[in-house]
Amino acid sequence: MTLGIALAATDADNYVDAIVARARTVHELGVGAVWFGQRMDYDSPLLAAVTGREVPGLQVGTSAIPVTGRHPLIVSAQAQTAQAATHGRYHLGLAVGSTLVSGAFGVPFDRPIAVLREFLTALTGLLGNEAAGFTGEFLTATPALPTAVPGAESRTPVLVAAMGPQALRVTGELADGILPYLAGPRTLAEHIVPALTRAAAKPQRVVAFVPAVVTADPEALRAAAVGKLAFYEGIPSYRRVIDLEGADRAVDLALIGDEEAVAAGIQRYYDAGATEVVLTSTDLGTPEDELRTWALAGRLAADRVPAA
Repeated sequence: MTLGIALAATDADNYVDAIVARARTVHELGVGAVWFGQRMDYDSPLLAAVTGREVPGLQVGTSAIPVTGRHPLIVSAQAQTAQAATHGRYHLGLAVGSTLVSGAFGVPFDRPIAVLREFLTALTGLLGNEAAGFTGEFLTATPALPTAVPGAESRTPVLVAAMGPQALRVTGELADGILPYLAGPRTLAEHIVPALTRAAAKPQRVVAFVPAVVTADPEALRAAAVGKLAFYEGIPSYRRVIDLEGADRAVDLALIGDEEAVAAGIQRYYDAGATEVVLTSTDLGTPEDELRTWALAGRLAADRVPAA
């Protein structure tokens, strides 16, 4: 899995039906993976399970479920169910969370890295079907009943939307990789990948999420995208990586242009250490722009498949 698309659907009469239809189109164009963010409406592991079940052969992932307000037992059950439904094609993405999320759940956002460490420790034990359980300072997971889901024997990959030094250290020790967003090639190569590599107990996946649109009118689309991506500029973790890249606005990290320009931009992420790239915000332009973007992703994905 080297190139994917982050899917969303706007103005849908039925969100699940719309996502499945979009995923089917993406897969027909040659893209092998789709990813879903976790918002406050749909449930991303369930959406991934349904989509993966409906579109055979398609890899599906969540990026990313905040650990704030959730429990490892519940997330393990969701992940294993999605893994069984897709016959081993589900990838679990987690996030530290934020005050925005903690406020919605009415829980404190204190010592988030320590909470992440305990969550990953408990979760990886559950996914590995370890019977001992876990008791920590913040979390307890001591199930009284079996937790393994038949059909989910393939261990679910666990990735974290980690970009700061402390989160990268915990992820490298306990998880399978990272899901950075708005972290440009320079930031990946000079800051994120080295920090992850130093902490890693095993080879890590670096799945870079990158806003990208193929369009015939890049100047107009870029101007329209400024406001749509501005939300991330006020979140400290994103503001940090935007600044590290030497950019002013989130839109400066978006790949917007013709096929050649976007393909060259994607390659820079691989050169910087990304093992996979996921194109996000492909709906910033027209439906025709989005289809062009998906088609480019399909061609690039085919080019990256090793020869038999």
